[in-house]
Amino acid sequence: MKAVYLGIDVGSVSTNVVALDEQGKVLHTVYLRTKGQPIQAIQEGLRQLLTALGKDLKVKGVGTTGSGRSLAAVMVGADVVKNEITAHAVAANFAVPGVQTVIEIGGQDSKIIILRHGIVTDFAMNTVCAAGTGSFLDQQAARLGIPIEDFGRRALEARSPVRIAGRCAVFAESDMIHKQQQGHPIEDIIAGLCEALVRNYLNNVGKGKEILPPVVFQGGVAANAGMRRAFNRALGTEVIVPEHYGVMGAFGAALLAKDMGLRESAFRGFNLTEMEFKTGGFECQGCANHCEVVELREGSRLLARWGDRCGKWSNAVAV
Repeated sequence: MKAVYLGIDVGSVSTNVVALDEQGKVLHTVYLRTKGQPIQAIQEGLRQLLTALGKDLKVKGVGTTGSGRSLAAVMVGADVVKNEITAHAVAANFAVPGVQTVIEIGGQDSKIIILRHGIVTDFAMNTVCAAGTGSFLDQQAARLGIPIEDFGRRALEARSPVRIAGRCAVFAESDMIHKQQQGHPIEDIIAGLCEALVRNYLNNVGKGKEILPPVVFQGGVAANAGMRRAFNRALGTEVIVPEHYGVMGAFGAALLAKDMGLRESAFRGFNLTEMEFKTGGFECQGCANHCEVVELREGSRLLARWGDRCGKWSNAVAV
């Protein structure tokens, strides 16, 4: 049987699954849109993994990360559950040993991670403004009638990038429309937008951070050649885009599971792809906190509850 380690990253936009061999080599990756249905996305990701690698697999460890990591952990039987900062840092350091700065821009948020000697010393996240995220770039590409796959290439064709106000997504879009009305070429507008979004990132997410090379650029937006060039120019160094830039959270989760050196994984088996899972929730009235408790069921069986501060509900789940 082929020994594998699995990493599952469940986010609001995408759900990613990565399988590694015992040397940490990526055997297969799956990228799916979550579409507000994380359970179905996890099940589909595991199905695609089985289709690609075959059923003769021995899962030796599973790690979960992302905003839906708790749900995924209970559902699949994870051995390690870590936040996105840790998972992305571990993956970046594995892909580029000695990395000192990680720029991560995903579908709905962005983050910066500062490492020194392989240890995370500082980080910051931006979950407030959409400017610079993948969803904003998707929106602007659609408005301009350009496939998002061509967005970065068109930016590289610019001769004189225009100045776009990139501090806010609304202002950036308004400024782009204004520049179009003035007759500026689309390529110059796209390149100007990329430069504006990089300024926005460095002035907000990267504010006060010592950005030292090697710099790794990961997340879905790293596919955009225009954004890569804008970061290169702004930082005065070439940002490194790792091979598996789009699934680095899942990659890091799998590496963390591998590093545990477990004899036996808690993985519940690939038959969970056919099980019926349901989530629910309620507001506890036991005290003034009014905690929002989330619960996961497999059929009629209650698997887990979380969200309560005191443990009244989560500790009461029968194993």
